[in-house]
Amino acid sequence: MAWTHYQRILAILMVVTGSFNTLSVKYADLQIVPGENGEPRHFNHPFMQSCFMFLGEMMCFAVFKVLYCYYSRRGDNSVDNNPLTKGSHVFNPFILLIPALCDTMATSIMYVGLNMTYPSSFQMLRGAVIIFTAILSMGFLNRRLSSREWIGIGMVISGLALVGLSDIITIEDSDISTNSILTGDLLIICAQVITAVQMVVEEKFVAGQNIPALQAVGWEGIFGFISICILMIPLNFIHAPPPFVDNSRGTLEATKDALIQIGNSGHLLMAIVGISFSIAFFNFAGISVTKEISATTRMILDSIRTVVIWAFSLAFRWQKFHYLQLIGFTALLTGMSCYNNIIIPQLVRKCRSRLGRHRPPPTDRKHIINTAADDIPETQ
Repeated sequence: MAWTHYQRILAILMVVTGSFNTLSVKYADLQIVPGENGEPRHFNHPFMQSCFMFLGEMMCFAVFKVLYCYYSRRGDNSVDNNPLTKGSHVFNPFILLIPALCDTMATSIMYVGLNMTYPSSFQMLRGAVIIFTAILSMGFLNRRLSSREWIGIGMVISGLALVGLSDIITIEDSDISTNSILTGDLLIICAQVITAVQMVVEEKFVAGQNIPALQAVGWEGIFGFISICILMIPLNFIHAPPPFVDNSRGTLEATKDALIQIGNSGHLLMAIVGISFSIAFFNFAGISVTKEISATTRMILDSIRTVVIWAFSLAFRWQKFHYLQLIGFTALLTGMSCYNNIIIPQLVRKCRSRLGRHRPPPTDRKHIINTAADDIPETQ
């Protein structure tokens, strides 16, 4: 079935804004700006970045309310037909609380990891969510995995190992830098456990609610913003060693130091604005793609986003190319395709059907076997 104009816009919006969001976060990490004590430092404030991310998601709620009021006053039922507002408007918003809390923890941990590793590796290692989602769905959703899904999981694991190995090989700095890369990669993988919990909870309690995409993103942004603001209070007093922290106070988060750095740099301010707006559009586009097309299409578009981020990182020399990362990404993409039963399994079925059509009739096959059995290779 051909895509509509609206679906094509959603697909492009998801790839562009998703790529821009990851690159904006990494660009902010690379900025060296004077902070609270006047000493130039990298912008190492992952929890503040999460805060700005949820602030961007909250904007979706405001946009939804404006559109809902506008279309409701028209009185022509457009509020139930417009793709931005159609859906169920009567639901308990607290069903989104647990997914929002999971998103808060996972995003914060991933941003800590992104500060230590490459943006392309960050995007590729997020593929580990398939492994943990499959395990949790077996325990809480009573799912049974097929052999195809197990093969996909195995390929994803091998791809993750190759991506991690390529990160180690491409490091040419001191041992501390190598440890930083490994720590960042492990943090990103660990964060996928929390993301998997979020997905399982959403499938069990949120799926089927038909909540408008803008409203769902907005509520998760509200819950996430409140939770990260509360979380940052103790984080401003908990000390930690490098490479986890690099601020004037030596704590896991230094809110005042972050705000001073943002005020001292126009480039950093642009990156923060880019984080807020891009995540709002990306989450809206992602949920809308799942509702309008399919979850597998969303996975394919996310893989395209990985290629864009990787190409950008290589072009601007944020990292060096290594063939192992290419092999690892190929294994990851193949494993995800097998797990989601798209592309590769479909090609296998088409090849089998074509081979079946070209097989001779049983009578002819028996005649050939009897007359020239030695000339035919064995088949299974």
